[in-house]
Amino acid sequence: MSRADVQDGAAAAEPGSGPGPVVKERGRPLRTLGLFRSELVTTLRRWRTLALLGVLAAVPVLIGIAVKIETGGDGGGPPGGGEGGPAFISQVTNNGLFLVFAALAATLPVFLPMAVGVVAGDAIAGEASAGTLRYLLVAPAGRTRLLLAKYVTALAFCLVATLAVAASALAVGALLFPLGDVTTISGTTISFTDGLVRAGLVAVVVAASLAGFAAVGLFVSTLAGSGIAAMAATVGLLITVQILDTIPQLDEIHPYLFPHYWLSFSDLLREPVFWDEVQKNLGLQALYVAVFGSAAWARFTTKDVTA
Repeated sequence: MSRADVQDGAAAAEPGSGPGPVVKERGRPLRTLGLFRSELVTTLRRWRTLALLGVLAAVPVLIGIAVKIETGGDGGGPPGGGEGGPAFISQVTNNGLFLVFAALAATLPVFLPMAVGVVAGDAIAGEASAGTLRYLLVAPAGRTRLLLAKYVTALAFCLVATLAVAASALAVGALLFPLGDVTTISGTTISFTDGLVRAGLVAVVVAASLAGFAAVGLFVSTLAGSGIAAMAATVGLLITVQILDTIPQLDEIHPYLFPHYWLSFSDLLREPVFWDEVQKNLGLQALYVAVFGSAAWARFTTKDVTA
């Protein structure tokens, strides 16, 4: 939340000041939209957020340079011999568009969710530790709308972070490697325009894949009183779940872990597209959003923020 919003809230908390006629004249939808806009602008302007986006955008640059140095720009063979990142990287020298898929595959397991965990984990706990949460709730926002604005901001960051990786990868791929028709994982060929459409769809699916984890981070944020503690707990939870998802003895619970279907976006590069795993992924994320979003709402609406 911006400093002006906090000052307005503080003024409303002063005896006899009241909420102010200008605020009362605004409709509820406009207040909600203004709250979301304020949260989004404040989040994207933070140096920490800009640093996270910069690191994410640098990953495709490093991958592209490494592939260029390793192969000398020589083309590889057709797709095959693996799924996800390795298969995509082997095709980067043939078509720079594959750097988008390779970069997303490389950042999705760790870098992208860690960045989302920092933003979501700090959403409520950061305001509480800074002492601004009470003033935000005194202002005519309401706990439910404030929580919703925080979560929508986290979702917007998921999309912005994913697009930062994809845009950087596309620029580097076009600069270092040739562009042209795209050979799918199935071995068929589609036009470069269709490949761009697939890349955009992949970016949207990757961003949606982080929705469940963003809800988990928001719930953790409502439990903690320190932004740093909430961020550390959220990232720690991510690492723990990632480890659990790799243990063969726990394969019975793997389909219920939020990162299990993250790399299913590779099925969007088949011809025809395989939707089964993608649908399972999106359905699982919706379940996590419903469960942990409800838990965050229940916790935040009953939380004592006067201390």
